[in-house]
Amino acid sequence: MYDLPELAWATDAFADALLRRLSSAGLAGLPPHREKPAELLALWRDPDLLMAQTCGYPLVGTLRARVRLVATPCYRAPGCEGAWMRSAIVIGAGDPAGSLEDLRGRVIGAINGSDSNSGMNLLRAAVAPLARGAPFFRDIIVTGSHVESLRAVRGGHAGLAAIDCVTLALLRRIRPEALDGVRLLDWTPASPGLPLVTATGTTDTELTVLRAALAGLLRDPALAAVREALLIEDFQILDEAGYAVIAELERQASEAGMAVLR
Repeated sequence: MYDLPELAWATDAFADALLRRLSSAGLAGLPPHREKPAELLALWRDPDLLMAQTCGYPLVGTLRARVRLVATPCYRAPGCEGAWMRSAIVIGAGDPAGSLEDLRGRVIGAINGSDSNSGMNLLRAAVAPLARGAPFFRDIIVTGSHVESLRAVRGGHAGLAAIDCVTLALLRRIRPEALDGVRLLDWTPASPGLPLVTATGTTDTELTVLRAALAGLLRDPALAAVREALLIEDFQILDEAGYAVIAELERQASEAGMAVLR
């Protein structure tokens, strides 16, 4: 999910090393390489899915009971704490707002997608208590990605966006110009980060092999540069109850009068 073009080499190296370990462990039916599907929901629902990274929002919604949790990466980025993460609420650098409430009713919000935890659900959790039952934003635009949401704020097409903290840290390192013209206003509430999942048909034994292979990647000195590039420092195993906070944030926003971000 963080496969920026500049990092494709690292993601490929990580996936290739994972496949080699799984092959050595005797796991059958392995794909020859990682795939980059155009339609993510179909991938996540594929009964032959070996492993993919998904967003926590569909995990507790459309994917509920349709995938098994493998592990959650822990990233070394401001806004992350273990397997938990926040989104950075960014505004135009010239906006004089001192708090999120200063923006109520006067800005257009940019979200990467209505099914995004980091770009929509966590932002909704942040603004719902301030909206007082009325729309918080003047309007909402859907950009398709965090990078495009940043571009919308930089270009003045939107006044605010919530950017996944890992995306923000990666861009700050490899594409700092993407952050020109924006500034951090606040952080959203926290929730578990983007999990790695497998098909429901994956057996307990196969799941153990997947987790052991991931743990081995953390210890492999040959992958030090890859882990550094991807900001991955650990994996934690969370169960479905650990991700319940995402649905709870949605419920609280709905009770505050914001079932839909507005």
